[in-house]
Amino acid sequence: MKKKLMSVLLAGTMVATLAACGTTGTTSTTTSDTAAQPEAQTETQTETQTETQTDTTATTEAAPAATETAEAGAVRLLNGKPEINDQMQALAAKYNEETGNTLVVETIGGDTNASDELKKMYQADNMPDIFVIEANQAANWDGMLADLAGEEWTNKTGFELTDASMGTIGFPYTVEATALGYNADILAAAGVDPASLTSPDAWKAACETLDSKKDELGITAVFGWCAEPTNLGWSSGTHVFGQYLDAGLKADDTTYIDLLNDGGKIDEARMKNFAEFIGMMNQYSDPALLIDGTYDNQVAGFKEGKYVFITQGNWCVTSPSDVSFECGFAPYAFEDGINTIIAGPPSYWVAYKDGNVDGAKAFFNWCAGDSAQNILVNDAGLVSPFDDCQYEAVNPFYKSMKSYIDAGNYSGWHTMLKKDGLQNQTCNVFADYAKGKLDADGFVSTMAQVISSYYAQ
Repeated sequence: MKKKLMSVLLAGTMVATLAACGTTGTTSTTTSDTAAQPEAQTETQTETQTETQTDTTATTEAAPAATETAEAGAVRLLNGKPEINDQMQALAAKYNEETGNTLVVETIGGDTNASDELKKMYQADNMPDIFVIEANQAANWDGMLADLAGEEWTNKTGFELTDASMGTIGFPYTVEATALGYNADILAAAGVDPASLTSPDAWKAACETLDSKKDELGITAVFGWCAEPTNLGWSSGTHVFGQYLDAGLKADDTTYIDLLNDGGKIDEARMKNFAEFIGMMNQYSDPALLIDGTYDNQVAGFKEGKYVFITQGNWCVTSPSDVSFECGFAPYAFEDGINTIIAGPPSYWVAYKDGNVDGAKAFFNWCAGDSAQNILVNDAGLVSPFDDCQYEAVNPFYKSMKSYIDAGNYSGWHTMLKKDGLQNQTCNVFADYAKGKLDADGFVSTMAQVISSYYAQ
């Protein structure tokens, strides 16, 4: 899976994943996966928090408090993926068993804003040794991150995050993909070939067929798509918007992100085609989910077979036991010939320069090895970014995801290179479109105005 995606996913600084209009989360003391910069919440954090808003039980103060009992020399890792908290705790235990070193995993998510918590830690001089950033936020940490160049693990992946001034700063802990996830069993029952979904006309025909057979197929709606901005703005404002930026492009093609970052410009013809595709999704979505749904409603509906397609990525279904059907990805083919998904590392673990750098480096080298990859892939359901990993991901989307990557049909995570915080504005345009306040032309003009205004700030 080694793809020199870094030169691809980076256009000045680099790549990552998500955005947020608002988040809720929970905290606890376990595992590893997201963090943020001192000033603003990271997109990935928002994603992972909102995705799992469930069952971590500790309070907001739990993560900082955990350091009180951490032994000298221990490495502290701030995690924002409560859904893999148990697996991260197992990872820490295995690390101690094999090396004698201590990893303290502090998990935050649920009802707690992870970036706010990290900001508190920074202000209190209580920073973790390892946390998560997205590439477009690297500049916010300028001079504060350790250079990991020359470490053993860098020889086993092409997905490391590098920065022109800071060097090799990001350890890729997973590869993720996003497109339109589908239930292959329902498509087969309806006689729809997902491989044919590479044009607007093919999508329209498929939607009409599926919608006409809702009762026969036992589905509620064709799409499990939620444009609610307060809790799911990270999804519409980053992942779905990211399809406008990258769908159909090769991983190193930065045409539309470059245009966006040139003062907030858009290609209106492409945006119009994208708007019409989103309009089709609005039309064939569950109205209750579309306007007022939650991430949990969306994912639960897909897992239960209520929706044929879902606007998420491989993180929404992580275990074979989550579903009773085959999962796959279809492209957002809002123009003829689009046949790509977005794939690559959505975020990276980084080492705080004033923290236990040697300890963090030792953990990263161990984490790229067999024992850690076994836990992260087989137990946590992640997709390894390392060439020598012998474990096939158990993630139900993995087979489809790998087929796109192996064929070179994947686009970069360039959505993570937009001006940070833009997602908090664009998500409201998706919401107004879903509510019928805008038509396709209104979506385009409003999106253009919102984006240019944000970049002008």
